[in-house]
Amino acid sequence: MNDNRIQIRGNKDGVNVIIDIEKFPTFDAVIEGVICTLEKGKAFYSNSIIKITSNFKNVTDSDIAKLKDEICEKINVRDCVFDDINEFNKSNNSSRIFNGINEGKTKFIKKTVRGGQCIEYPGNIIIIGDVNSGAEIKAGGNIIVLGSIKGQVRAGTGGNKKSIIAAFLMQPELMQISDILTLSPDDGIKPSYPEVAKIKDGYIVVEPYLPNKYIY
Repeated sequence: MNDNRIQIRGNKDGVNVIIDIEKFPTFDAVIEGVICTLEKGKAFYSNSIIKITSNFKNVTDSDIAKLKDEICEKINVRDCVFDDINEFNKSNNSSRIFNGINEGKTKFIKKTVRGGQCIEYPGNIIIIGDVNSGAEIKAGGNIIVLGSIKGQVRAGTGGNKKSIIAAFLMQPELMQISDILTLSPDDGIKPSYPEVAKIKDGYIVVEPYLPNKYIY
């Protein structure tokens, strides 16, 4: 029997799973329903990209991660991405707080951002390169740098305190998340592992991105 709370549509990039999340009593029931639906066509979905579209306004990051892990493990998909219908329905209202990494608006910069350049975007920004001294990055969501940060980075510019800043090498001139600002320490220490900055107890803290893997 098909679950009418879950619709599956094909697209050029893979498969779109649309969930009417308000009709489920719990998020565990959502996970069970999605897995049950996808398992019926497991051979077809295997090694594809699954996009999950729903209203994630009241869903936690840990629940999203749990759903993704279940889909990747049990359906054997190549990747699983999430799209919040709130973003789609509200067009590009820049006054709305961008609400986290699981929403779909992301700008990719495939080069080093040089001094004097300023990049601003209302969603997430992912930079495949470095952020040089004198450069400035402003994002309504998260900032992920696959390189070093030596310029100024400002995440969660619309007020999202859940935003993060991550990089292979974190030495920013200035770092800001939402309305909280900090400067890079002058101790000269350069960790040999990726780091992530986030707000904890009202302060910006910088931690190893994978602490159990890099710190012994």
